[in-house]
Amino acid sequence: MKKMKYRKYLPFRFVFNMLLILVEVALVMTVVVLITIHSRYMLIAEAVTQLAVAVVIITGNDNPDYKAPWLFFVLVLPVIGFMFYFMFYSRKLGPSQRRKLRKLDVESSVLADSPDADRLRENPSAYSQAAMLKKLSKTHVYTDTSVTYYPLGDELIPAMIEDLKKAEKFIFLEYFIIQDGKLWRSMLEVLRQKAAEGVKVCLVYDDIGCMRTLPGHYYKKMRKMGIQCVTFSRLRAQANNKFNNRSHRKITVIDGRVGYTGGVNLADEYINARERFGHWKDVGVRLEGSAVNELTRLFLTDYGFNVSQEDGDITVFYSNEQRPICKGFVVPFGDGPKPVYDWNIAKLAIINMLGHAKDHVFMTSPYLIMDSELTQAIESAALRGVDVRIITPHIPDKKMVFTMTRSYYPRLIEAGVKIYEYTPGFIHAKMYLADGDIAIVGTVNLDYRSLVHHFENAVWMYDVPAIADMERDFLDTQSKSQLVDKTVASMRLPGRFMRAIVKIFAPLL
Repeated sequence: MKKMKYRKYLPFRFVFNMLLILVEVALVMTVVVLITIHSRYMLIAEAVTQLAVAVVIITGNDNPDYKAPWLFFVLVLPVIGFMFYFMFYSRKLGPSQRRKLRKLDVESSVLADSPDADRLRENPSAYSQAAMLKKLSKTHVYTDTSVTYYPLGDELIPAMIEDLKKAEKFIFLEYFIIQDGKLWRSMLEVLRQKAAEGVKVCLVYDDIGCMRTLPGHYYKKMRKMGIQCVTFSRLRAQANNKFNNRSHRKITVIDGRVGYTGGVNLADEYINARERFGHWKDVGVRLEGSAVNELTRLFLTDYGFNVSQEDGDITVFYSNEQRPICKGFVVPFGDGPKPVYDWNIAKLAIINMLGHAKDHVFMTSPYLIMDSELTQAIESAALRGVDVRIITPHIPDKKMVFTMTRSYYPRLIEAGVKIYEYTPGFIHAKMYLADGDIAIVGTVNLDYRSLVHHFENAVWMYDVPAIADMERDFLDTQSKSQLVDKTVASMRLPGRFMRAIVKIFAPLL
């Protein structure tokens, strides 16, 4: 059997645009410095500006961990520091994007809780967690949605392809990474056939996420196949923070009836058809019912942000089909950077879950690079007697990130947290479980990129039968993992120094 060849791309467009951004930044800095040299008044103005920016950062509402590196830049690097602040500190939406967001909000207002969702009040703890998500993410509580859990991408993808074959009206897909290979070719064949049958097929892939896996013009190839394809936040030569806010979402919606999400991207390592870092452990869920409308809303928001022309009334893609009540409650939600989202919703959901836990909390994440608030929430749960366990990879995909992940081990272990490393390979699953009846499954890692910079999505669940499957899978995964102690993260002085430097700037990475 001929071995699959996997191409790695670095399109000229990316290199060219990054060079233009660097040139733009250098020109601005040079002009400011030259004016300063020839004007003593400019020197005074710069000193005042530097002080003012420092005050704004200190008094702002951002997380203190995020403030620290920016204060370092502003106070240690005169002129350059505050110029970087003006260019890259926050993302701004253009007039057309603000208009699209308002339109999407209005059209999404037709969605509502399931009629009997108020039963959740019987459990005040679960109700408060769902209420927070509803308020911050503008989502809803559903009781007519069944959940199927998949402990591996190897099982999720075949089920998804079978559902894709049954599509009659539309197929929506949004993924951070797509790569040519066994998985994508088999899926693309179905998508092409469905498009030829008249099914509306829309695809969003992240421009930088696919920078090395797809050619720069790939969306044009998709359009020739009848697939309406756009790249999320296409990289352009603009010195701003937009390029840092990627879509890390993984969403599939079929006819508004069936939806998939989780950690699985559309590349062969996610189904273990290609080995990169040992066995690839990932998880996902299949939703069937009204809660799929929330995945539809998230997809259409991202699709609408990235198309030049609006695609009409999006409410036609919401399913109004009456479904029987299922056991449990389901709340899909989205998260992302300001100003699209005002809060770090996923982080707050995990902190809320930790705060309400009484017996145990089980978590899996490929990375462990957290701010002080989330770290203290995990420690606090363990210190008050909750059995907190975290599974991370044993074989890393990024060595520096792996070193940073291990740097969190000592203080967490000191608080009583049990940390395991997945010995067979790389665990990419993003799963958070509490007390056998609460679960969060989606795309959210325990790192700054997921919790602050990226657009993410997940599903919060309470009293759903599939949670029992998730807990069994966690314990099975734990049995294949090794319990670690504080010595695992020990390093010599030079290594500790470098790790400290990287940790300062981790919120920006």
